[in-house]
Amino acid sequence: MSHDHTEGCADYLERIVYFLDNELDDADCDAVRSHLEECGPCLSKYDLQKTVKSVVARSCSEVAPRSLRDRLLVEIRQVQVRITNE
Repeated sequence: MSHDHTEGCADYLERIVYFLDNELDDADCDAVRSHLEECGPCLSKYDLQKTVKSVVARSCSEVAPRSLRDRLLVEIRQVQVRITNE
């Protein structure tokens, strides 16, 4: 399919993120898959997004030290108290 990349692709580029996160219904998934089969530039962006998502997922497997988590919970509670008291 020959078309101007800027026409119609913006909507698909936004939906690619939801597609990767499995947040689209079946009809939208089919539409995105169909578009990716026909549009090389969007397929390239899809591949890039998929790679970035995979790298981030692998990088986020570390667990914060207990002392850091405890300090953050105290800070969050302090903010909640300030908001409640305002």
